[in-house]
Amino acid sequence: MTAADLSPPEHEHSAIIEQAIEFYTANYGAVERPIVPALQRRFGLTPHQAVVVIRETTLRRARAA
Repeated sequence: MTAADLSPPEHEHSAIIEQAIEFYTANYGAVERPIVPALQRRFGLTPHQAVVVIRETTLRRARAA
């Protein structure tokens, strides 16, 4: 079995992604634009991870509305 076989399902996030989601949700209007590079710099995310943060934040904000 390889490490790839042990990776969590896509809907589960790492702690840093959860932190980034919480930050972006709380600071939605104040985050520097463009958002992807801003999240990458602040949290050390890959471009894909930054997009996951944006997507999850958007879903959470929609559910809260």
